[in-house]
Amino acid sequence: MKNFLFAMVAVLLGFPAVAQSGKVYDSLTLPSKLLKAERKYAIYLPPDYETSERSYPILYLLHGAGDDQTGWIQFGEVLRLADEAIRDGSATPMIIVMPDANTERRGYFNDVKGDFPYEDFFFTELMPYVEKKYRVKSEKRYRAVAGLSMGGGGSFMYALHRPDLFSSACPLSAYIGPITVEDAKKRLQGPNTTISDEQVAAYYKTHSALPLVENMPDDQKKAVRWYIDCGDDDFLYEGNSLVHIAMRKKEIPHEFRIHDGGHSWSYWRRALPHVLAFVSEGFHQY
Repeated sequence: MKNFLFAMVAVLLGFPAVAQSGKVYDSLTLPSKLLKAERKYAIYLPPDYETSERSYPILYLLHGAGDDQTGWIQFGEVLRLADEAIRDGSATPMIIVMPDANTERRGYFNDVKGDFPYEDFFFTELMPYVEKKYRVKSEKRYRAVAGLSMGGGGSFMYALHRPDLFSSACPLSAYIGPITVEDAKKRLQGPNTTISDEQVAAYYKTHSALPLVENMPDDQKKAVRWYIDCGDDDFLYEGNSLVHIAMRKKEIPHEFRIHDGGHSWSYWRRALPHVLAFVSEGFHQY
């Protein structure tokens, strides 16, 4: 009652209302049998999460190489930017999950040697865990994935591998995977490795965005809404441009944005509000 009276007095006297804020938790954990360890994740909960009983859409937001689950919180300012986007109506209230892909081994994919199945962990352990623990709308329409650099590569691969699970994918400044089989060989075959040429070729076909796009079945062309963004001074500009061209040739609908900037957090902070607006369009009727 006191809160109601205070709000009414504030309105009558012309005082600005205090905006409600979301919350972030940056060092949560879940057990992983596949990775044989506790894995960390961070989460953003929208402003009305604790006061409502509704369920929310979910965005999986992936960090880049060298960061961990706290990257988007510490450097990407996800709390401020998500709150602002929800407040001004450009984004719908959503839960944002940021997993750690930089503990012991770095990366979002299953290792070519089969001894570190991170992608399997993501789909069979992380997603079911968080979507049971939090009030999440678990249908494909209400799930999206985005990420920067290495996490942009994760966004590409996850949505290309599992288009049945994501309504939208937003790779930012993405590492698209090896551009050619020769690039894959250089990346995977060291002087002491036992990885065969056949293993390299198979890995390239499943972990490079280019062959995945070029071999996409016609009935999957519109399965995912794509928003691809890369700076004009980014060292990963070539790969992103090649994916854009491949998608154009394949007639896969997508948004492709080139803005001024390089591979930096200042660029990704500017990009995040556009990502939140884009995935929100997919969460809505349109």
